Amino acid sequence: MFERFIPVLLVLGVAGAFAALFLALSFWLGPRRPDPLKDSTYECGIPPRGGIQIRFFVRFFLIAIFFLLFDLEAVFLYPWVVLYKGMLAAGLGGFALAEMGVFLLVLLTGFLYIWKKGGLEWQ
Repeated sequence: MFERFIPVLLVLGVAGAFAALFLALSFWLGPRRPDPLKDSTYECGIPPRGGIQIRFFVRFFLIAIFFLLFDLEAVFLYPWVVLYKGMLAAGLGGFALAEMGVFLLVLLTGFLYIWKKGGLEWQ
């Protein structure tokens, strides 16, 4: 059984060796010209104004994550709808419908919770 994984391990080993080799070569052979302006926050040549820490607006990313979460859960509806006719023929129609009802209830509960907590508001 182990013999089947030898080519995979060999490829991973060679890739790791090349990565380490090129990182070491760039570290040893790369130019080192320290400059206070280059070591500052921005390398564009303009001195930074104010502090480095800025306020980060997280609301957009939260809504994007909520969208992805509900979108991925909605993707599970498609295969169920495609196979539902076959489930009816097999006598599993009522059970499949109840299971999808529970799934949608959990999805709706999560959506209502986020909505009630104000997770979808931009202010």
